[in-house]
Amino acid sequence: MKYDFDKIIERKGTGAIKTDVLKDRYGREDLTALWVADMDFETPEFITDALKKRLEHSLYGYTVEPEDYWPTVMKWIEEHHQWKVDREWLTYIPGIVKGIGMAINALLEKDDKVIIQPPVYHPFRLVPQGNSREVVYNPLHENEDGSYSMDFDNLEAVCDDKCRMLILSNPHNPAGIVWSRETLERLASFCHSRGIIVISDEIHCDMALYGHKHIPFASVSPEAAACSITFGAPSKTFNIAGIVSSYAIVPSDSLRERFYGWLHANELCSPHLFSPIATTAAFRYGEEWRRQMLEYIEGNIDWLCSFCTENIPQIRPLKPQASFLVWLDCRSLNLDHDRLVDLFVNKARLALNDGETFNPGGQGFMRLNVAVPKSVLRDAMERLCNAVRNYAHSIDDRTESTVLNK
Repeated sequence: MKYDFDKIIERKGTGAIKTDVLKDRYGREDLTALWVADMDFETPEFITDALKKRLEHSLYGYTVEPEDYWPTVMKWIEEHHQWKVDREWLTYIPGIVKGIGMAINALLEKDDKVIIQPPVYHPFRLVPQGNSREVVYNPLHENEDGSYSMDFDNLEAVCDDKCRMLILSNPHNPAGIVWSRETLERLASFCHSRGIIVISDEIHCDMALYGHKHIPFASVSPEAAACSITFGAPSKTFNIAGIVSSYAIVPSDSLRERFYGWLHANELCSPHLFSPIATTAAFRYGEEWRRQMLEYIEGNIDWLCSFCTENIPQIRPLKPQASFLVWLDCRSLNLDHDRLVDLFVNKARLALNDGETFNPGGQGFMRLNVAVPKSVLRDAMERLCNAVRNYAHSIDDRTESTVLNK
């Protein structure tokens, strides 16, 4: 079956964060929304059909987990990531960001510190700080070609005996990095030797691009398995973020007893009615849809990179190795933060994620969501191109006027 990713679906008025908070967030509503990390593609029919079938039974009382729920998840992980997960390692969690907060409260003392690796997804900072934990920055090293690598020398320097957790973005958001086995093994060795728990957010694990291969952190070594909690979900891959279908994987008996014991005590590990249905449908029937979706995303990324090179060389996209999020290096525009935001929002009428929200290292960047129909992406980039040219002309005019008035 050929799926239609060119179809434009109007999301305004549906409660979608991406479209329905533009006025509050950006000050205007007439923007093309390319920010929140969900896709503008129609959720596949095999998921909506499964949900509709259950909805036809008009009684929605208390439920148990379907028998095929966890075996389906385990089969998907083994087939796609060559990681054999035992049933007792798994539990439902009501969202990955929420899971991070739960892990912090269940496993850390009040004076413990949390390490993050900016530029990185901003809740990695906000959640620990909101739970009164100090955040320690281990910034990624920016390479000459614009890619990033982990800075282990800095990690050694900033880590003290109060650092008890590191939140890993794997694959990395916003830079789209698929971490190498060597990097993950080195991180595991470092953290295990110092008693640091690694929270590995692997929400984009099923969206590796261009032949890259995602490697689950906990699978790389016994040390990684012993010190880690992995969070995953089908929500990004199959565009069902609103259904909340996340899960945790904890191989370590001692870590699992502490964390899952806390979840059970607070009754936070039971899925709602629709999560197992959507998850099972996605992982059982979704491989062909996923393959076609990734091909479409790659096409959008390739077009974007070519367009910027030919028309807006001041903006350099970092070609992601995973996900539909593209990290745009806008530093060559030589604009301060407010002017950069103004260029995108008020001149180009685009809503992107401001790079500064991704913590140190995000200044001068924007994050672009390319999981949209090609026509939407092309219209957006043409508007941005015109906005950049008009801005450059206005600078030239002001410079000439200044010279003439001297």
